[in-house]
Order: sequence, then C-alpha cells, then structure tokens
Amino acid sequence: MNTTQSKDGTTLAYDVYGSGPALIYLTGASCYRSFKPVVHDAKVLATSFTVYNYDRRGRGDSGNMLPYSLEREIEDIEAMIDVAGGTAYLYGHSSGAVLALEAALRLGGKVRKVTMYDASYVHDEKEKVEYHQLSQTVH
Repeated sequence: MNTTQSKDGTTLAYDVYGSGPALIYLTGASCYRSFKPVVHDAKVLATSFTVYNYDRRGRGDSGNMLPYSLEREIEDIEAMIDVAGGTAYLYGHSSGAVLALEAALRLGGKVRKVTMYDASYVHDEKEKVEYHQLSQTVH
C-alpha cells in the first residue's frame, strides 16, 4: 500500500498495477480499492496502463477530513494525478464517473481523457432531492 496526501491533509491510500500511461481508477461511493471486482478491473486495465487504484476519502485505508465536499474529492483526484506524474487518464464508475467528469472540467490539461461507466446522474428535481438526502446519510 502506498499513500499520499490531499491538499487538506487527508491521507489517500493506493495501489499501483501495470505499466503504460497513467490511469486513475475512481470507484463508486460504496466501493474501495481492495474490493474484488475493483481489483479485477484495475488489473485488466493494467494490461495497457499504469493504474493508480485508490481509496476515496472515508473509504478503505484513506482518511476523511470533514465536512465532505465535491471540491475535496477533486483535490484528492488532483493529488493522485500528481503522484502519477502530473497528467492522467481517468476511469470512473458510478459516482466515480461523475467525479471523473467534474475533475476533467476543473483540472484542464491534467486530465488526458475520461472513461465513464454507469454515471449516477439524475435528470429531474425529485430525484436530485432524493440523491442529495442519500448522500447526506453516506457522508
């Protein structure tokens, strides 16, 4: 296990697999880096990339500075990109897909490309309220 620190001092735990261009793996909200399906996917991606598979804040071996905010998650992604050499591809699943897209919008040239799977976006106000309430119980 490797660690780095985000801008706010949160320790982020990560593993590295493979070789090739850097790719940051962003799990969904209920996952962590050593979850069997995540490890499997990271190792498959590692056949073409150097995969940085990290525990998002508050999960697995990573720390969690409160209060939660999207901005802190983006800072975490930036810290991982910096560990990976300053630029990286992002692969995100579920809420990790949403974070990957947000990071690409906010971090500009540090993000080479984004692959999103099962992004958890909602389209109407009722669902937005429900998702917000759910996210408050998770964090």
